[in-house]
Amino acid sequence: MRGNRKKAAAVLAVLLVILFGCMFAADNIQRGGGSIAVTEGWIVTDVGNLMYKLYTPETATAENKAPGVLLLHGYQNDHETCAAYAIELARRGAVVLALDEYGHGSSTAGLVNRGYVNHKVTVNYGEDSEADGSFKAISGPVRYKVMMNFSNLSFFDAHYTTDDDGNTLTDSSCGGSYAYALLAAMDNVDASRLAVSGHSMGTWSSWSVAADFSGTEIAPQAIVLQCGELFRDSAYDAENISFNNVLLLQAKYDEFSYFRDYQNMVTDELLRSDLRTEFLGCTADEAAWDTTYGDFADGSARRIELLNTNHRLTTHNSQGLAAAITWLENSIGLDSSLAPTDQVAMTKEVLVLIAMLCAVAALLPLMELLLALPFFAKIAQPLPSREGVKSGGKWWKGAIITMLIAAFTYPFMTQLGHGLLPLPENIFRMTIGNGFLSWYLLLILIMVVTGVIGYRKNKKKGALDGWYSMGLGSSEAPDKMGWGLLGRSAALVLCMLAFLYVLVAICEAAFMLDFRFIWPFFKTFDLGRFGQFWVYIPVFALFFILNNSKIMASARCEASYRPGFAGFMGCWWRNALMMVGGILIIVLIEYIPFFMGIGPGADLLFSPTFGGPFMSLLILFAPQVLVFSVLCTYIYRRTGSVYTGALTVASLACWIVTGGSSML
Repeated sequence: MRGNRKKAAAVLAVLLVILFGCMFAADNIQRGGGSIAVTEGWIVTDVGNLMYKLYTPETATAENKAPGVLLLHGYQNDHETCAAYAIELARRGAVVLALDEYGHGSSTAGLVNRGYVNHKVTVNYGEDSEADGSFKAISGPVRYKVMMNFSNLSFFDAHYTTDDDGNTLTDSSCGGSYAYALLAAMDNVDASRLAVSGHSMGTWSSWSVAADFSGTEIAPQAIVLQCGELFRDSAYDAENISFNNVLLLQAKYDEFSYFRDYQNMVTDELLRSDLRTEFLGCTADEAAWDTTYGDFADGSARRIELLNTNHRLTTHNSQGLAAAITWLENSIGLDSSLAPTDQVAMTKEVLVLIAMLCAVAALLPLMELLLALPFFAKIAQPLPSREGVKSGGKWWKGAIITMLIAAFTYPFMTQLGHGLLPLPENIFRMTIGNGFLSWYLLLILIMVVTGVIGYRKNKKKGALDGWYSMGLGSSEAPDKMGWGLLGRSAALVLCMLAFLYVLVAICEAAFMLDFRFIWPFFKTFDLGRFGQFWVYIPVFALFFILNNSKIMASARCEASYRPGFAGFMGCWWRNALMMVGGILIIVLIEYIPFFMGIGPGADLLFSPTFGGPFMSLLILFAPQVLVFSVLCTYIYRRTGSVYTGALTVASLACWIVTGGSSML
């Protein structure tokens, strides 16, 4: 035991050295080796406080004013998702402000402050009509109305922005206009050389900021839309509102239909549509990708850059970033001494990814050290007997059924919970969390029913160790539910989570970086988000306990009993397949027809209603579940029950959902 403790302590120490080394190097990159000051601040508004991160080059002074750029993230993201643009633009002399918009990150103003009305359109704004049904009334929870109005902008005509119930679109900049005014007023910023850029939801915020300041002395001289939506001039007061030098970065495989003008695919035909040629200011015959039209001097420059990527990856696409740098060089005078292709931001992201993986991996040696303590030692017990081990066709039958159930409930239940599940919205405030809550609740019901049936069958056969063989009981009392084991496991997991939380807090304080790879994963909580964690964790915990019982224990294979790395791998790939297989089926359904040039599978099979956010989330969700499967497999083999592993990954999943994503 003493030797095992020494080995665990050594592994833990190595992981921490790598972690802090990576974070130090990542911080050095975001600070430009000392040439960029990185600070954080708050904007106090009448709807809540907005958090921002500011990148200030040492060359930007009151005597040598620099151009300024406001960055606005997309739905379910936060200011750090804008880091690639912030780092690269600051390296080229711009003062860059990256904002946490309403309902996201550390800002306390909720997403509801964007406003909403009781109608939506199903085409591009300005092309709709009540006669053909493309302008229609909607009803349902407030979060549904807010999300259905994401592309409805507060500077549009009253026909779109007000309704008969007294609702109105109040601020579709999501706080961006407050941040833009702050940036423009900084004494080291040249207010005549300002720009705004956003991704996804942030593109609508960017349009709104530009409209709010149009015609003023500080009007943005450039707008960079990272997956943006276009609209007709008839949707707003085009005579008095103008937009200067607009670059649209178009993802070829955008999962959101409104970012490809409600067409199945992004093609040359889309480029030559009336809406696109009106935007470019050219004829259909003249329209071309990656070509600049108009003149920067009078603000009429327009360009659509086609990127061979999907929606979420646009934020860090090197081609898109280079196009944006060139655009801002021409429009607001960025320093052009660095080539647009000279980019370091992705190195920072990889370093932070390594640090995050080290932090998560550190939970395992920490667990080993804690299991050496008398209180926690009772958690470690031998695996149940080989009786009931699944092999061959029997295992594959169960695995296939499990994967198919997960696959074909995911699109429907996540979208139901996201928008229409009747939840008390003053309690369940996490919009994306509600989607997973809905899906998990259905899967819990299915697992309870099938579990009860299986338990009764085993009992009839005389198998009295049912709870133990299901990973839910102890070896000392195999025929009883292991409540004491559950309690000790929960205490162990709390210690592990506290350790991970301290690591995050140290990195945020020392480096102004959390644990992530581009998108939010693990960051410290404010009181509101900490409360939301405890709202959602009961359902997450129950789901993962039942899921692990089904996959790790009830479907355990012969490899579970083999020692060493070979035994782990033989067990892990089966567990991983069952945990992530359903998600991979949906990935194939979504993207195979997309890459074939037909369109995204969810849109084609289920309608665009079931595409969009939860389809684009697959790129994040699948890797998360693979990491979860590693943790669960190791911990089940080590402890002989599912509680510690299930509660660990349930807590990590709930942390990801509540830590920085959208809050109503």
